[in-house]
Amino acid sequence: MKAILAVCCTLILSGCATLSQLSTYSISNSELEQALDSQLAKLQTNANIGGIPLTLTVDDMSVDIGPEGRDVVQLGTEATANISVFGFQYPAKLNLELEGTPYYDSEKKAIFVRSLALLDSTIDAGGYKGNLAPLSNEVMMLINGYLASNPVYTLDTSNDVVRLLSSVPLNMAIEQGKLSLQPRQQ
Repeated sequence: MKAILAVCCTLILSGCATLSQLSTYSISNSELEQALDSQLAKLQTNANIGGIPLTLTVDDMSVDIGPEGRDVVQLGTEATANISVFGFQYPAKLNLELEGTPYYDSEKKAIFVRSLALLDSTIDAGGYKGNLAPLSNEVMMLINGYLASNPVYTLDTSNDVVRLLSSVPLNMAIEQGKLSLQPRQQ
C-alpha cells in the first residue's frame, strides 16, 4: 500500500513539473526579429523633421533580448529617409541603436516596447556620414509613437495551448536571448 501511495505521489509531482514547463511560453531573439520583419511594410511614415518633409521607411531590424542580463530589448534599425527639398528627393540611410522596456498587454495579448532610448545613431546622406544627434529627438518621437500603438509581438491565440495560457494573468520575465510568459503565482 505504501509503495502504491509513493508511486502515485511521484506521478503527481512529475505531472506538476511537466505542467509547469508547459505553462511557460518563450519568445526568442529570432522569433521576435521574424515578427518585426513581417511588419516592416507597415513601418513607413510621413513626417516633418526640422520643417523638412520626409518619408521614413524601416528596411531591417535586429533584436537583442536581455543583453548583459539587463531587463531591456535592444533594437538595431536600418532605415531610409527620403527627404523632399526644393522638389527633389534625397535618400538618406539611417542606422539607429535603440533600447526599450518590453511590456505584456494581457487585453491585446501582445508585447510592446516602451520607454525607448537612443543608444547610437548615424546618417549617410549624399556623401555626409555622421551622427544623427540634431534630429534624434524627432526621429525618436516618430519611433516611440509607432511602437506605443503597434506591438512587436502578438501571441497566436489560434493555437489552443497559447489561447489557454493567455486566458490567465501572465508575468513576463526577460532573460538573455528570450522573453518568457508564465502564469502569475497567487
